[in-house]
Amino acid sequence: MKKCLCALAACLSLALPVFAQEATEDIPELAFLEAADVIAEEFLWQARLIVVFADSPLDPRFADQLSKLEDGAEALLERDVVVITDADPAGASEWREELRPRGFMMVLIGKDGVIRLRKPFAWDVREISRSIDKIPLRQQEVRDRRE
Repeated sequence: MKKCLCALAACLSLALPVFAQEATEDIPELAFLEAADVIAEEFLWQARLIVVFADSPLDPRFADQLSKLEDGAEALLERDVVVITDADPAGASEWREELRPRGFMMVLIGKDGVIRLRKPFAWDVREISRSIDKIPLRQQEVRDRRE
């Protein structure tokens, strides 16, 4: 009997990581995309964008903002947010030409393509979420989900 239980426990211990991996694959993750690889029109009416600029990926404000976004990923996913990063001024991406950042900058762009917010410092997801929730389109989405 003991041998049977030990064998069962061994089989389960081998199978659990597979089940855990399958379970996490179903959970959507917040998308972090490089600005050079992304065209703005692809997201029109599909997602809200948070564009994070810096002159270097080593900028502490850049790292702080990305960390805050990762920590609040669940709230951002509820609000259909995609994060776009650009820490290469020499790359002259479409995003830099359009938004003209000076050093660090965080920009929130609505699903309609309108710039909703510009900040020269890192913002918490809680503050970003509140700003998104004030947008009329977001309020309509919330009402539609209740019905």
